[in-house]
Amino acid sequence: MTRSQWHISEADGALILSRRLPAQFDVAVKTVISGGAGLRKARIAHQVRQDMWRALQNLRGFSPVVRVATHGPDLEITAGGTIAGRFPKAATEARVSEVLENPELRARWARYATALKKEKTT
Repeated sequence: MTRSQWHISEADGALILSRRLPAQFDVAVKTVISGGAGLRKARIAHQVRQDMWRALQNLRGFSPVVRVATHGPDLEITAGGTIAGRFPKAATEARVSEVLENPELRARWARYATALKKEKTT
């Protein structure tokens, strides 16, 4: 089985997770997690990407992109991606917004991003 390849880059203090390079947004929605600056950016980005993919997997030609940046004590997340071909922009933005503003998903992202690796006991 081949493992999928995700690109992680950093620019201006922000982490960008994308399937293709260069990462670009045909559709983008932003949200802020208040007090989230201490969370692991890469973990948050992967969780957001997974949930966004679940919501938009039937959108033909969709390739997710997630940008995570700290602004003072807060964490700003921009989620969306590139879409090959025509697509309903307003409906797509609304669906991404639903994912980003879902309180259960946000709580899960925060739990996952603060989880520490278990140490081996010998």
